[in-house]
Amino acid sequence: MQIGISFPQTEIGRDPIVIRDFAQAAEAMGFAHISMPDHVLGAGTPRGPEFARLYTRDFMFHEPFALMGFLAGLTTKIELATAILILPQRQAVLVAKQAAEIDVLSGGRLRLGVGLGWNEVEFDALGMDFRNRGRRMEEQVAVMRRLWCEDLVTFAGEWHDFADAGLNPEPVQRPIPIWFGAMSPPAVRRTGRLADGWFVYSRAAPDDEVRRYFDLLRESAAEAGRDPAEIGVDATVFAHAGGPQEWLDLIAQWRALGATRVTFRTTESDLGFPDGQLDAMRRLMDAR
Repeated sequence: MQIGISFPQTEIGRDPIVIRDFAQAAEAMGFAHISMPDHVLGAGTPRGPEFARLYTRDFMFHEPFALMGFLAGLTTKIELATAILILPQRQAVLVAKQAAEIDVLSGGRLRLGVGLGWNEVEFDALGMDFRNRGRRMEEQVAVMRRLWCEDLVTFAGEWHDFADAGLNPEPVQRPIPIWFGAMSPPAVRRTGRLADGWFVYSRAAPDDEVRRYFDLLRESAAEAGRDPAEIGVDATVFAHAGGPQEWLDLIAQWRALGATRVTFRTTESDLGFPDGQLDAMRRLMDAR
């Protein structure tokens, strides 16, 4: 079971030295990956689901590709992951280019987590259609994988149409692994059909309801002619769940369900940054 850390986007602030120190500390402690969410804009007042209150203009989110480019030069081993990048609000060809560059700069350490998003405000501001984002993301993934694996691509789809064009530099990983964030039955089915891995909804618990999603993932993969065992699963354990023993118990429960990775999340836990969060990270890794 690999254990990673969630980048404390909303708490880390703007000091690049603090950002550097956090990433290097996580790598030195032995965390397998550092993951980061994506929000381009925040609304003035919460809109959407209950958790939208944590994603207004008052909360900071560093741009993930720029951030990963910075971290790629400051680390040597830790995997860089988006969890998740809101793909349908971005241009797929540009994302393919940016991802290839991060993969080059990091020596093949990128895991690209993507998802549909929930904040219509961002889609409107970026000129993207919120209503067709599911079907469009499927085509985006196909476009990106071909651009990463083929020197020259001709593609004629519903939303992408170009001929005899390719990326340079190409990524180290051909293709870069794409993991889907999914929190509904249709999205989990899409993950089983198309993704290299699944980011379980971060606020989910390892209970019978989530077990049904694991079953749905495996069923969808098998129906698509894929080996379900080859699809990775990344679940989240929050530091506010207790202390090292409680964290390890949750990790064991996720492993029993079929998770291959866990992301430890020290944010939203009233631990204080940086000392409290770094201390929790050390206590977890020491207790393994």
